[in-house]
Amino acid sequence: MASSLLLFLLSFLILTTTSKSTPATITIPLSSPSFTKLVVPSKDPWGALNHLATQSLSRSHHIKSPKTNSSSIKTPLFPRSYGGYSVSLNFGTPPQTTTFVMDSGSSLVWFPCTSRYLCAECNFPDIKRTGIPTFLPKLSSSSKLIGCKNPRCSVFFGPEIQSKCHECDSTAQNCTQTCPPYAIQYGLGSTAGLLLSETLDFPNQKTIPDFLVGCSILSTRQPEGIAGFGRSPESLPSQLGLKKFSYCLVSHAFDDTPTSSDLVMHTGSGSGDTKTGGLSYTPFQKNPTTAFRDYYYVLLRNIVIGDTNVKVPYKYLVPGSDGNGGTIVDSGTTFTFMEKPVYELVAKEFEKQMAHYTVATEIQNLTGLRPCYNISGEKSVSVPDFIFQFKGGAKMALPLSNYFSFVDSGVICLTIVSDNVFGPGIGAGPAIILGNYQQRNFYVEFDLENEKFGFKPQSCV
Repeated sequence: MASSLLLFLLSFLILTTTSKSTPATITIPLSSPSFTKLVVPSKDPWGALNHLATQSLSRSHHIKSPKTNSSSIKTPLFPRSYGGYSVSLNFGTPPQTTTFVMDSGSSLVWFPCTSRYLCAECNFPDIKRTGIPTFLPKLSSSSKLIGCKNPRCSVFFGPEIQSKCHECDSTAQNCTQTCPPYAIQYGLGSTAGLLLSETLDFPNQKTIPDFLVGCSILSTRQPEGIAGFGRSPESLPSQLGLKKFSYCLVSHAFDDTPTSSDLVMHTGSGSGDTKTGGLSYTPFQKNPTTAFRDYYYVLLRNIVIGDTNVKVPYKYLVPGSDGNGGTIVDSGTTFTFMEKPVYELVAKEFEKQMAHYTVATEIQNLTGLRPCYNISGEKSVSVPDFIFQFKGGAKMALPLSNYFSFVDSGVICLTIVSDNVFGPGIGAGPAIILGNYQQRNFYVEFDLENEKFGFKPQSCV
């Protein structure tokens, strides 16, 4: 019934497609601040912080659940109040501008679609459910539905989808049956709709005809569309044939500040194994299963707190034959997630090295963050360094503001999250998810051509 409703709502709205083409690399501005303050505009700041922590955890649950001559273009990336970073993209003929969450942990690009778009639980700070901008296919001369026999229907759903094309004669050259509706889960949120072919336009830079995009009619807790930058064929980098993309995340103020930085996308002819000056690199890793194919895995060798190497068991650092374990880099997660056994090792080491400060137990209970310390009576505060060491020798030494933040005038908390969902053993999917809060004020590069991840400290403002 739901599938029939989605097909009915969309099929009469979409017309035929036309388009033009142009150059080859793309850059996009991203936006999102030595202690920073976690300022969360809300009548219930503790509840809002708990929401951000819970959202990061829920996102981690989703990630950990299996799912089957060059040029460049720049565009701004903005921090959002709900914990992500967004970019504006232009789809359609004539172009319609839509805002998308930039997400390296998923692949489909989709927008809120048609005047009938419905979004449940979408009242976020500065965003009202009734005011979410939507893409209108009927106003675009290049919109058309993806057919059931279209190869890209099989790319998204898998070759077995052809068995559901009941209205298509196997000998027919043309088939009017539409590719089935999609449904995607994003931790706390979800979305559902139909696949379109549309024109993606980067003004004065590049135009991409026949781009596969999702027209979502129903969503839960998704205040904006998603620009999937993951590793699957339907992702934006895959469809554009990107050689690499990079960004530098400005600090979160959780208030939809207009400050932004650039998201840069490189396409065109291969550049060989070239390195960007000043970056430390570590190779991307392969997950032995296809269940987590969207994710960018890196091999974390050590976690160092102060002068102590935290002894993380090997099974959490490297994906096993079942695909579970390992570390991914995810722009769609706010606070870095660690499975409980890893998190406990990290939290207890901070507690050991900061035992002379007063634990803010009440704030820990209110926010879900730990450890938290009341430092209101202190003249100075000493916090141990926090370093991620990766395969190849790359070391990511986090700025203090990336792992401890003020949540009250005199209380600081570690901005790493975990939970008890997976029990004492190793849970499904990645064991560590490096979130965007810990990536702030780093220049970050995803070198897709040479399969490596690079970074360096940099002021992103």
